[in-house]
Amino acid sequence: MPQPTRPVAPSRTIVSYVRRSPRMNDSQRQALTRLSDEYIVEVPRGELSTSVAPGTTVEWRERFGREAPLVVEIGSGTGDSLVAMAAARPAMNVVAFEVYERAVASSLLKLADARVHNVRLVVADGVQGLEQLVSVGTLAELWTFFPDPWHKTRHHKRRLVSPAFAALVATRLVPGGLWRLATDWPDYAEWMREVLDAEPALENAHADAPGGRAPRPPDRPVTRFEARGLAARRPVVDLLYRRMP
Repeated sequence: MPQPTRPVAPSRTIVSYVRRSPRMNDSQRQALTRLSDEYIVEVPRGELSTSVAPGTTVEWRERFGREAPLVVEIGSGTGDSLVAMAAARPAMNVVAFEVYERAVASSLLKLADARVHNVRLVVADGVQGLEQLVSVGTLAELWTFFPDPWHKTRHHKRRLVSPAFAALVATRLVPGGLWRLATDWPDYAEWMREVLDAEPALENAHADAPGGRAPRPPDRPVTRFEARGLAARRPVVDLLYRRMP
Protein backbone atom coordinates (compact mmCIF):
# COMPACT_ATOMS: atom_id res chain seq x y z
CA MET A 1 0.00 0.00 0.00
CA PRO A 2 1.22 3.57 -0.61
CA GLN A 3 3.00 4.96 2.42
CA PRO A 4 1.75 8.13 4.10
CA THR A 5 3.99 11.09 3.45
CA ARG A 6 5.03 14.04 5.51
CA PRO A 7 5.58 17.49 4.03
CA VAL A 8 9.03 17.87 2.55
CA ALA A 9 10.89 21.15 2.25
CA PRO A 10 10.88 22.54 -1.30
CA SER A 11 13.97 22.36 -3.47
CA ARG A 12 16.77 24.32 -1.84
CA THR A 13 18.75 27.10 -3.42
CA ILE A 14 21.82 26.30 -1.31
CA VAL A 15 23.59 23.39 -2.96
CA SER A 16 26.19 20.93 -1.67
CA TYR A 17 28.72 21.60 -4.43
CA VAL A 18 30.57 24.41 -6.16
CA ARG A 19 30.39 23.87 -9.91
CA ARG A 20 33.34 24.65 -12.16
CA SER A 21 33.77 23.93 -15.85
CA PRO A 22 37.20 22.43 -16.53
CA ARG A 23 37.94 21.60 -20.13
CA MET A 24 37.16 18.13 -21.37
CA ASN A 25 39.73 16.15 -23.32
CA ASP A 26 38.99 14.76 -26.76
CA SER A 27 37.97 11.30 -25.52
CA GLN A 28 35.51 12.82 -23.05
CA ARG A 29 33.94 15.05 -25.71
CA GLN A 30 33.66 12.08 -28.04
CA ALA A 31 32.08 10.00 -25.27
CA LEU A 32 29.35 12.60 -24.75
CA THR A 33 28.65 12.63 -28.47
CA ARG A 34 28.73 8.86 -28.94
CA LEU A 35 27.11 7.58 -25.74
CA SER A 36 24.69 10.24 -24.54
CA ASP A 37 21.72 8.77 -26.39
CA GLU A 38 22.01 5.51 -24.48
CA TYR A 39 22.95 6.73 -21.04
CA ILE A 40 21.98 10.39 -20.47
CA VAL A 41 18.46 11.53 -19.62
CA GLU A 42 17.91 15.18 -20.51
CA VAL A 43 15.57 17.18 -18.29
CA PRO A 44 14.25 20.76 -18.53
CA ARG A 45 16.27 23.24 -16.46
CA GLY A 46 15.10 25.60 -13.77
CA GLU A 47 16.79 28.87 -12.80
CA LEU A 48 20.25 27.30 -12.54
CA SER A 49 22.04 25.24 -15.19
CA THR A 50 22.02 22.25 -12.81
CA SER A 51 18.47 22.67 -11.52
CA VAL A 52 15.37 20.76 -12.61
CA ALA A 53 12.38 22.72 -13.86
CA PRO A 54 9.37 22.53 -11.53
CA GLY A 55 6.82 19.94 -12.59
CA THR A 56 9.32 17.80 -14.50
CA THR A 57 8.75 14.05 -14.31
CA VAL A 58 10.48 11.02 -15.82
CA GLU A 59 8.98 7.60 -16.51
CA TRP A 60 11.95 5.43 -15.59
CA ARG A 61 10.37 2.24 -16.89
CA GLU A 62 10.38 3.79 -20.36
CA ARG A 63 13.91 5.14 -20.02
CA PHE A 64 15.26 1.71 -19.09
CA GLY A 65 12.90 -0.29 -21.26
CA ARG A 66 11.89 -2.49 -18.36
CA GLU A 67 10.34 -2.57 -14.89
CA ALA A 68 12.96 -3.13 -12.16
CA PRO A 69 13.84 -1.93 -8.65
CA LEU A 70 15.16 1.62 -8.75
CA VAL A 71 18.51 2.74 -7.31
CA VAL A 72 19.77 6.34 -7.19
CA GLU A 73 23.32 7.58 -6.67
CA ILE A 74 23.81 11.26 -5.86
CA GLY A 75 27.23 12.56 -6.80
CA SER A 76 28.49 9.69 -8.94
CA GLY A 77 31.73 11.48 -9.83
CA THR A 78 33.80 9.77 -12.50
CA GLY A 79 31.81 6.58 -12.09
CA ASP A 80 34.13 4.15 -10.32
CA SER A 81 31.62 3.12 -7.66
CA LEU A 82 28.70 3.56 -10.03
CA VAL A 83 30.03 1.17 -12.67
CA ALA A 84 31.17 -1.54 -10.25
CA MET A 85 28.03 -1.49 -8.11
CA ALA A 86 25.62 -1.26 -11.05
CA ALA A 87 27.43 -4.19 -12.69
CA ALA A 88 26.89 -6.18 -9.49
CA ARG A 89 23.13 -5.41 -9.65
CA PRO A 90 22.07 -6.23 -13.22
CA ALA A 91 18.46 -6.72 -12.13
CA MET A 92 18.22 -3.11 -10.88
CA ASN A 93 17.76 0.19 -12.73
CA VAL A 94 20.40 2.67 -11.52
CA VAL A 95 19.99 6.43 -11.92
CA ALA A 96 23.03 8.64 -11.20
CA PHE A 97 22.90 12.39 -10.62
CA GLU A 98 26.12 14.32 -11.26
CA VAL A 99 26.61 18.04 -11.97
CA TYR A 100 30.06 17.93 -13.58
CA GLU A 101 29.93 17.15 -17.29
CA ARG A 102 33.58 16.13 -17.39
CA ALA A 103 32.91 13.53 -14.68
CA VAL A 104 29.82 12.35 -16.54
CA ALA A 105 31.87 11.89 -19.71
CA SER A 106 34.38 9.76 -17.80
CA SER A 107 31.51 7.69 -16.41
CA LEU A 108 30.17 7.09 -19.91
CA LEU A 109 33.52 5.73 -21.05
CA LYS A 110 33.74 3.39 -18.08
CA LEU A 111 30.15 2.18 -18.48
CA ALA A 112 30.70 1.42 -22.16
CA ASP A 113 34.04 -0.30 -21.55
CA ALA A 114 32.48 -2.48 -18.82
CA ARG A 115 29.38 -3.13 -20.96
CA VAL A 116 27.11 -1.97 -18.16
CA HIS A 117 23.73 -0.97 -19.56
CA ASN A 118 21.46 -0.68 -16.50
CA VAL A 119 22.51 2.92 -15.74
CA ARG A 120 21.08 6.30 -16.73
CA LEU A 121 22.74 9.61 -15.84
CA VAL A 122 21.14 12.99 -15.23
CA VAL A 123 23.35 16.10 -15.25
CA ALA A 124 21.50 17.90 -12.47
CA ASP A 125 21.40 18.58 -8.75
CA GLY A 126 20.66 15.26 -7.07
CA VAL A 127 18.47 16.74 -4.33
CA GLN A 128 16.14 18.32 -6.87
CA GLY A 129 16.33 15.21 -9.00
CA LEU A 130 15.32 12.97 -6.11
CA GLU A 131 12.49 15.29 -5.15
CA GLN A 132 11.02 15.80 -8.61
CA LEU A 133 12.04 12.80 -10.71
CA VAL A 134 11.62 9.94 -8.21
CA SER A 135 8.11 9.15 -7.03
CA VAL A 136 7.15 8.58 -3.42
CA GLY A 137 7.77 5.03 -2.23
CA THR A 138 9.59 3.80 -5.37
CA LEU A 139 13.28 3.82 -4.41
CA ALA A 140 14.97 0.56 -3.45
CA GLU A 141 18.38 2.06 -2.61
CA LEU A 142 20.10 5.44 -2.37
CA TRP A 143 23.90 5.81 -2.53
CA THR A 144 25.71 8.90 -1.25
CA PHE A 145 29.42 8.14 -1.13
CA PHE A 146 31.96 10.73 0.08
CA PRO A 147 29.88 13.89 -0.22
CA ASP A 148 31.74 17.15 0.35
CA PRO A 149 32.18 17.54 4.15
CA TRP A 150 32.12 21.37 4.06
CA HIS A 151 34.33 21.62 7.14
CA LYS A 152 33.79 25.23 8.18
CA THR A 153 30.85 25.69 10.54
CA ARG A 154 29.39 28.50 8.43
CA HIS A 155 29.28 26.08 5.48
CA HIS A 156 27.53 23.22 7.28
CA LYS A 157 24.28 24.38 5.68
CA ARG A 158 25.73 23.12 2.40
CA ARG A 159 26.17 19.56 3.62
CA LEU A 160 24.15 17.08 1.61
CA VAL A 161 23.03 15.10 4.66
CA SER A 162 20.59 17.33 6.52
CA PRO A 163 17.29 16.87 8.38
CA ALA A 164 15.31 18.12 5.35
CA PHE A 165 17.16 15.78 2.99
CA ALA A 166 16.74 12.82 5.35
CA ALA A 167 12.99 13.49 5.44
CA LEU A 168 12.91 13.62 1.63
CA VAL A 169 14.84 10.37 1.30
CA ALA A 170 12.49 8.64 3.74
CA THR A 171 9.51 9.50 1.55
CA ARG A 172 11.15 8.13 -1.59
CA LEU A 173 12.42 4.82 -0.19
CA VAL A 174 10.19 1.77 -0.27
CA PRO A 175 9.56 0.15 3.14
CA GLY A 176 12.78 -1.68 3.90
CA GLY A 177 14.65 0.39 1.29
CA LEU A 178 18.32 1.12 1.98
CA TRP A 179 20.42 4.27 2.16
CA ARG A 180 24.15 3.53 1.79
CA LEU A 181 26.55 6.27 2.88
CA ALA A 182 30.31 6.59 3.23
CA THR A 183 32.69 9.32 4.34
CA ASP A 184 36.35 9.58 5.28
CA TRP A 185 35.83 12.50 7.67
CA PRO A 186 35.02 11.45 11.27
CA ASP A 187 33.13 14.64 12.11
CA TYR A 188 30.89 14.21 9.05
CA ALA A 189 30.28 10.56 9.98
CA GLU A 190 29.12 11.70 13.41
CA TRP A 191 26.97 14.39 11.80
CA MET A 192 25.38 11.81 9.50
CA ARG A 193 24.54 9.49 12.39
CA GLU A 194 23.03 12.30 14.44
CA VAL A 195 20.90 13.54 11.55
CA LEU A 196 19.70 10.13 10.40
CA ASP A 197 19.11 8.77 13.90
CA ALA A 198 16.78 11.73 14.45
CA GLU A 199 14.68 10.89 11.38
CA PRO A 200 11.80 8.74 12.70
CA ALA A 201 11.21 6.95 9.39
CA LEU A 202 14.77 5.63 9.22
CA GLU A 203 16.68 3.12 11.32
CA ASN A 204 20.37 2.27 11.47
CA ALA A 205 20.67 -1.27 10.12
CA HIS A 206 23.82 -1.72 12.24
CA ALA A 207 22.85 0.23 15.33
CA ASP A 208 24.40 -2.42 17.58
CA ALA A 209 27.79 -2.26 15.84
CA PRO A 210 30.60 -0.08 17.25
CA GLY A 211 29.83 3.49 16.29
CA GLY A 212 26.78 2.31 14.35
CA ARG A 213 29.07 1.53 11.44
CA ALA A 214 28.14 -0.80 8.61
CA PRO A 215 30.52 -3.25 6.93
CA ARG A 216 31.97 -1.98 3.70
CA PRO A 217 29.84 -3.22 0.78
CA PRO A 218 31.95 -5.87 -0.95
CA ASP A 219 31.14 -4.42 -4.38
CA ARG A 220 32.07 -0.83 -3.51
CA PRO A 221 35.58 -0.33 -4.93
CA VAL A 222 38.31 1.84 -3.48
CA THR A 223 38.32 4.86 -5.76
CA ARG A 224 41.27 7.18 -6.30
CA PHE A 225 39.45 9.81 -4.25
CA GLU A 226 39.00 7.40 -1.35
CA ALA A 227 42.59 6.18 -1.67
CA ARG A 228 43.82 9.72 -1.06
CA GLY A 229 41.84 9.81 2.18
CA LEU A 230 43.27 6.47 3.26
CA ALA A 231 46.78 7.67 2.42
CA ALA A 232 46.15 10.64 4.70
CA ARG A 233 45.14 8.16 7.44
CA ARG A 234 41.50 9.23 7.46
CA PRO A 235 39.29 6.29 8.49
CA VAL A 236 36.51 5.42 6.07
CA VAL A 237 33.10 5.03 7.71
CA ASP A 238 30.26 3.18 5.97
CA LEU A 239 26.71 3.61 7.21
CA LEU A 240 23.53 1.77 6.23
CA TYR A 241 20.07 3.07 7.08
CA ARG A 242 16.76 1.35 6.37
CA ARG A 243 13.29 2.78 5.74
CA MET A 244 10.95 1.73 8.50
CA PRO A 245 7.82 -0.22 7.49
